[in-house]
Amino acid sequence: MIRLCRVLLLLALLLPSAARAQTEDPFTGLASDNFDTVAAAVGALATSGNPRAEAIIAALQNDALYFADGGKFYIKNGDDDFVDARTGAKAPGINEDDLTSVSVNNAVRRAIEGAMGNLNLFSANRATRLKAAGEVFKTRDPAALPALDRALAKEQDGEVKQALRQAQAAALLARPDATDADKIAAIAVLRDRGDLAASGVLASLGAQSPAVAAAAATAAAAIARMQEMWSLAQSVFYGLSLGSVLLLAAAGLAITFGVMGVINMAHGEMVMLGAYTTFVVQQVIRAHAPGLFGASLFFAVPLAFLVSGAAGVLIERCMIRFLYGRPLETLLATWGLSLVLQQLVRSVFGASNRDVGTPAWMSGATQWGGLTITWNRLTIIVFAFLVLAALMAALRFTSLGLRMRAVTQNRRMAAAMGIRTPWIDALTFGLGSGVAGMAGVALSQIDNVSPNLGQGYIIDSFMVVVFGGVGNLWGTVVSALTLGVVNKFLEPVAGAVLGKIVVLVLLILFIQRRPRGLFPLKGRAVEA
Repeated sequence: MIRLCRVLLLLALLLPSAARAQTEDPFTGLASDNFDTVAAAVGALATSGNPRAEAIIAALQNDALYFADGGKFYIKNGDDDFVDARTGAKAPGINEDDLTSVSVNNAVRRAIEGAMGNLNLFSANRATRLKAAGEVFKTRDPAALPALDRALAKEQDGEVKQALRQAQAAALLARPDATDADKIAAIAVLRDRGDLAASGVLASLGAQSPAVAAAAATAAAAIARMQEMWSLAQSVFYGLSLGSVLLLAAAGLAITFGVMGVINMAHGEMVMLGAYTTFVVQQVIRAHAPGLFGASLFFAVPLAFLVSGAAGVLIERCMIRFLYGRPLETLLATWGLSLVLQQLVRSVFGASNRDVGTPAWMSGATQWGGLTITWNRLTIIVFAFLVLAALMAALRFTSLGLRMRAVTQNRRMAAAMGIRTPWIDALTFGLGSGVAGMAGVALSQIDNVSPNLGQGYIIDSFMVVVFGGVGNLWGTVVSALTLGVVNKFLEPVAGAVLGKIVVLVLLILFIQRRPRGLFPLKGRAVEA
C-alpha cells in the first residue's frame, strides 16, 4: 500500500512536468496525424515568441516542413538541401526518404494564414505591422490575443499601437470567457474608433449581460452620431470640389459677360477644347517620352490656355464683334457655333470618349477620420484657387487688367481716354476662353472627355455668374461654392435632376429680389 502511494505521488509530480513540456514545445503537435492538433500547434508556435516561428510556418505553408524520429524537424530549401527547423543550421546528410512531411489540410491552412498575420505584428516594417493589426481586427480571432499583448508591449509607434489596441478590443469581444469589465473597456476602445467597422463589431455581439449590452448600445449611438457628422463633412468636401469645377468653368464666362455683355453659348466648347488638348498632350508623351507622363498636366495647362484662348480671340474677331448690341442674335450665333465645334471634334477625334489618364500623384485617396479625401478632387480645388489668384492678379496689376476694368466700368469714357476697346474685347474674350480651357484640363481628370463635355457645365456656369453678380470674380467664387455644396446636399434627398430643378427655382426667386446678384458691379450696370 505504501509502495502504491509512492508510485501515485511520483506520477502526480511527473505528469504536470510532461504536460508543461508538451505545452512549452509546440513542435510536438506538428508531427501529429490529427489535423486539429497540427492547427493548434501552428497557433501555439506563432504566439510562442520563437524567433524561428515565421520561417517554420512559412515552410509549412510551402509544403517544405518535415520531421523525423526523435522530434527532429527540418526545412527543405532545395533538392537536397535541408536546415534544422529549430536552429536554422544546415543539416547535411539528410535523406528525404527518411523524413515525413507535416500534414496540411484546409483547417491547417487557415491556421497558417492566421499565424502569419499574427507574426506580421512583429515585423520590422511599420506598414506591415499596421496592416497585420487591421487584419486581426477584421478576423476578431481570440487566439491572436497573446500575440497582440506582446506586440503592444514592444510597440513604439503611436498609430500602430492604437491599431493594435483596436484589434485587441475586437478579439476580446469575441472571447467567450472575457469578463464584463474587459468587454466594457473594449467597447470604449471601439467607440473611440468611431467608424463603420467598429459599429459592425458592436452589431455582431450576441446576447450579453445588461451592463455590456447598455455600454454597446451607448457606443453604437455615439458612433452613429459621429458617422452623421462625417457624412456631412464628406458632402461639404464633394460640394467644394463641384464648386471648384463650376468656378473654373464660370470664371472666364464672368469676365466676358461682365466686360462685353455677351451671352456666349459656345463657352462650354472652350472647356471641351482644353480637355482634348490634355488628351493630345498625353498621347504625344506616351508615344515619345513616357517617363514624363507624371508631368503631363503641367504641359497641358498652358497649352490648353493658349489653344482655347486663341480660339476665343478668333471667334470674337470673326463673329462676336459684328453682333454687339444684339443679344438674341449673339446667343443664337454662339449656340450654332457650339454645334459646329462639337461636330468638328467628332470628325477629328471620333464620337466616343477619349482616355485621359490620371498621373500617379493624383491617384488614390487618404482617410482623415471618417472623411475620404481623393487626391484628384483635392488637387482640382487647389488648382481652381490658384487660377483664381492668378486671374485676379492679372486684372489688378497688369496693363491689360487696368484697361479691362476701365471698359467694364465705363466703355465710352475708356474709349475717350484712348483705350482701344475693340482689342480689349478680343483679348478679354481670349482670356475668358483660355481660363475655360484650363477648366477643361481639370475636368478631364474627373469626367468623360467627349464632344459633349462642355454642354454639362454651360447652364451651371451661367447660373453661377448671375447668382454671384455679373463680372464680379468674388461673387463668382461665393456663388460657385454655394451652388456646389447645395447641389451635393440636395442630391441624396431629391435626386440629381430634381435637385438641379430645386436649385434653379431657388435661384429664380433670389434674382427676383436681387436682380444684379450677390455682389453687383458699379459702373457698367448702372450706366446701362
